[in-house]
Amino acid sequence: MATGTPSAGVDPLAWLDEQAVARRAAGLRRRLRPRTAGDALLDLAGNDYLGLTRHPAVVRGAVDAAREWGAGATGSRLVTGSTTLHADLEAALAAQLNTEAALVFSSGYLANLGAVTVLAGRGDLIVSDAYNHASIIDACRLSGARVAVVPHRDVAAVSAALAQRAEARALVITDAVFSVDGDLAPLGALHETSRRHGAVLLIDEAHSLGVVGPAGRGAAVAAGVAGEPDIVLTATLSKSLGSQGGALLASRRVVEHAVDAGRPFIFDTGLAPPCAGAALAALRLLVEDPRLATDVVRAAHALAATVRAAGLRASEPDAAVVGVPLASPEVAVAAAETCAEHGVRVGCFRPPSVPDGISRLRLTAHAGLPSDALRRLGAALREVSGQPPPVRLA
Repeated sequence: MATGTPSAGVDPLAWLDEQAVARRAAGLRRRLRPRTAGDALLDLAGNDYLGLTRHPAVVRGAVDAAREWGAGATGSRLVTGSTTLHADLEAALAAQLNTEAALVFSSGYLANLGAVTVLAGRGDLIVSDAYNHASIIDACRLSGARVAVVPHRDVAAVSAALAQRAEARALVITDAVFSVDGDLAPLGALHETSRRHGAVLLIDEAHSLGVVGPAGRGAAVAAGVAGEPDIVLTATLSKSLGSQGGALLASRRVVEHAVDAGRPFIFDTGLAPPCAGAALAALRLLVEDPRLATDVVRAAHALAATVRAAGLRASEPDAAVVGVPLASPEVAVAAAETCAEHGVRVGCFRPPSVPDGISRLRLTAHAGLPSDALRRLGAALREVSGQPPPVRLA
């Protein structure tokens, strides 16, 4: 009789229950919490940084695109999934981020997967920041390249990894603004180091487009490196632009190579036209009103100050994200629930979503934050920290 073969009637998925029990014991079970339309919670959790997802012009952009092109792209970009609307969006994105060309994907995750896998493969080296987003981590793994993970924002470690390599080609990858604590990568120094060692620098502008730089043009523009031939950018359309999708932005030859060789681009259905229409409308609003970007950063600093006044620690925001580290996953979940009881929705990040293993609340600022937002947040966080409410003078 063969050994190791499960007997008939044995549940082959019983291990799922064991893992669920282990995650529950560690405070790491997750569940979906569907929002209802028009709920009354103050949103400090979503990524709609510029408050554009419900803007009439953005909604109209989606509706007009749906009427003209239909609900879906109908095929991959190389078959029927490319429209003149996609081309207009790519041209506008390239102009905003100061690159020669852009290529739109159906998600930011796929944009990172496509960018990494067309720029690095077996026999190459990738140098990746330890705090990079999961989409970058997964793309590195799937590329087949050797991956050197370096300490967070450590330019010297990047330089050492590049200097010690045996590979002819190397790719350095970093988030522009890191998604957990909202800190900014040292892009100027990273570019200088990458160029000195003959490496390409890939920058993910997911959390910086619309927030960082003049008129929200992104961190690469702010650092003065956008448009350089050895710089490649990725971005999402689902944060500041209030829609959905992603993009690769680079020199024309990099974009043409991605069209020819990028499996995540070639074999995926194109971005739905309503999403493209909404993103293009949002981008036009940002160009017309560059104050939106400065309003977000100002609001983020106000959120951080409110957290500290309530007796908790807060990261120093370089963009829209504020991290609030807490003692354990259980404490973080309870804190998020307390905030909800006060009418405030906040993000709750636990392992494996946090690269340092520290659970935290994640607050996201928005342009046009309601006037009572800081008061409501402060009251909730004082309850979390056990700090008494402020004394009101008669």
